[in-house]
Amino acid sequence: MVSGNKKVELIPTKNLLAVTGYIRGGCSPIGMKKKFPTYIDETAQLFDKIYFSAGIRGMQVGVHPDALQSLTSSIFADLT
Repeated sequence: MVSGNKKVELIPTKNLLAVTGYIRGGCSPIGMKKKFPTYIDETAQLFDKIYFSAGIRGMQVGVHPDALQSLTSSIFADLT
């Protein structure tokens, strides 16, 4: 596994706001209370723009994949 963990799991919904600062449906790789490792599937690099949650339910941000990678210090990897 790319992260080096044997398994990964979602944060329980009841803990989501306290852990990330986001409500369900508004989780975003930018602006989290705590910096979590972020991984982007390498195929995202094939696109001029990718979209992700802006941190508010129903609102998205579109940026070049390299911009998201730079902003979040994320890692491009084969995830699928």
